[in-house]
Amino acid sequence: MADNKKKTVHQDAPERLDAKRLTLREKMRLLRFEMSSANLKIYGCITAFFYTLSFTVIQNGLIHVWDYGPGELAEAMARDPNLMMLSTWGTVFQLIGGLSIPVFAFLLVEGFVRTHHLRAYFLRVLVFAIISEVPFDFAMSMRPWDLSGQNVMFTYLFCLVMLYGLRLFRDQKGFRFWVVRILIILATIFWSILINSQFALATILLCAVYYIMYDSKGMRLVVGAAVGLMYITAPLSTYALWKFNGERGKVRNKYIYYVLYPAHLLILGVMARWMSR
Repeated sequence: MADNKKKTVHQDAPERLDAKRLTLREKMRLLRFEMSSANLKIYGCITAFFYTLSFTVIQNGLIHVWDYGPGELAEAMARDPNLMMLSTWGTVFQLIGGLSIPVFAFLLVEGFVRTHHLRAYFLRVLVFAIISEVPFDFAMSMRPWDLSGQNVMFTYLFCLVMLYGLRLFRDQKGFRFWVVRILIILATIFWSILINSQFALATILLCAVYYIMYDSKGMRLVVGAAVGLMYITAPLSTYALWKFNGERGKVRNKYIYYVLYPAHLLILGVMARWMSR
């Protein structure tokens, strides 16, 4: 009987080891996950939501940042710990939102390279840039019309124009053609800063890097991470971009991501207005 027990123990041991190995394989499989275009869009939308939440609900709705003059808000936070806590959460949400900047720049370049209908792509971005402007102004400044800043879709629109210009000289070699490319990038930066479109400088530079270095996946992500340091958390999205598998993923309706942008601005803007009363 003792011998049978020993055999049973020894027979069970490999099974337990196999179970542990399977568990380890599952863990390794999680590390080898891949990101489709749809996955990146969801990731970008979620992180961008926190950025808008910070400026609308927290700053406009709870802190009432427009009621404070220069230096007054810092003094108020020093006196009120609750105000300090809200400001801290607002900063945290903005840092989370910074993760979305390289993701959408990356997707914009991928869309530009892969689309068979560039004109339709351009018009789609233009239409939603116009549609999103009033919700953006209302969400950010609590006014339905504010020319002091424009929504990020205008930045994407400028980026598409820039990418088209860069594509015209993509196969040209020589110093003068590099000068032309640099001038195209600088012109795009100038016009986007002139109208003060959101995330302009970082997005334009990221799109330029991702496009010019398109054939070198590792290098363009490394340089993109360096450029993304303008928003300190942005480089943290590099791993998600590295895991991009080049596939579209499951997308039921591509327009849903466009509609989400003005919709979330309008909803959060209304919430902030209601909370500020």
